[in-house]
Amino acid sequence: MTGWLLIFSLLILGGVLSTLGDRLGSRVGKARLSVFNLRPRSTAVLITVLTGSLISAVSFSFMLLVSRQLRVGLFELSDLELRLKSSREALKISRLAQVKKDEDMKNTELELGRVRRRIIAGEKELKELESNLIALRSGNVVISSGQPLATATLRLQKPEQAKRVIDRLLQQANSEAFSLVRPGEKANRQILLVPKNDIKLLEKVIRQDGTWVVNFRSAANVLLGENVVYGFPEVRPNIKVVEKGEVLATTTTKANERNSSSVRNRLKLLLASALAEAKRRGSLATGLRYDSNSLNELGQVIMERSDDIVQLEAIALRNSKTADPLYVRLKLVEKKQKKRFR
Repeated sequence: MTGWLLIFSLLILGGVLSTLGDRLGSRVGKARLSVFNLRPRSTAVLITVLTGSLISAVSFSFMLLVSRQLRVGLFELSDLELRLKSSREALKISRLAQVKKDEDMKNTELELGRVRRRIIAGEKELKELESNLIALRSGNVVISSGQPLATATLRLQKPEQAKRVIDRLLQQANSEAFSLVRPGEKANRQILLVPKNDIKLLEKVIRQDGTWVVNFRSAANVLLGENVVYGFPEVRPNIKVVEKGEVLATTTTKANERNSSSVRNRLKLLLASALAEAKRRGSLATGLRYDSNSLNELGQVIMERSDDIVQLEAIALRNSKTADPLYVRLKLVEKKQKKRFR
């Protein structure tokens, strides 16, 4: 029932009951009735009071009967407030949980994104390695990683010459790379790419006083026919790294290692050790220079020896600076006589 209809019904009901109560009181007064040994006047007042209470009771009962909202408001309001409070707390907790869930989901998605990028990068690197391996097996790698493309020993008269000297070296390195990667074609474009920051650092170094060795190297394996070669500059002071007569490496052979294969491997190991020592000191040499006939004779002498242990040395034949070639000879050391001979 709507509010206006309820009010209208209460007005009518109140009017009817008031009229009835008034007539009842009038009749009781005229009849001069007495209730509970009261005087007629007091009895009439009592009847009027009871009639008013009846009007209120009937009106209230009628309102409760026809209005569900009033019944709920009177008898269930406290429970509703408690349930509403609980619902709000539950809703708040649910929202917090949802926010946390969304954050976790977002973090999970970010982590998955990072993992996917790592996987993609790994797959790309794996494919590149596979390509390089296939190329290595098929012989299509024409420039290996770290291979020198242009080397020069510099001592500038004026610092302003640095940029011009570097440009000339870059042209030489580009020509060398082009001839290796695209043989038979004219070197009419730049295929060697070197980071600008590396060039600036190189220019800053060679502007300083002193003699410098500049070397442009390949940054990765390059296959035949590629259009780009990535490189980087390397600069070192040109200093003496090996002195004439200096022992660069030593090794020994035992009596049970005097067959041809073992002796050959031992001599190769001695040469490799000597080269590694020179590079450790700063040499840019890619190999050693020696007399192969003397090396073969030394191998034959070692195989004929009966000593339990034979000591070998790699000796520098001349002074060598950073960019100079390395000349060595191998010697057999006589421990008993403290004498060296070839």
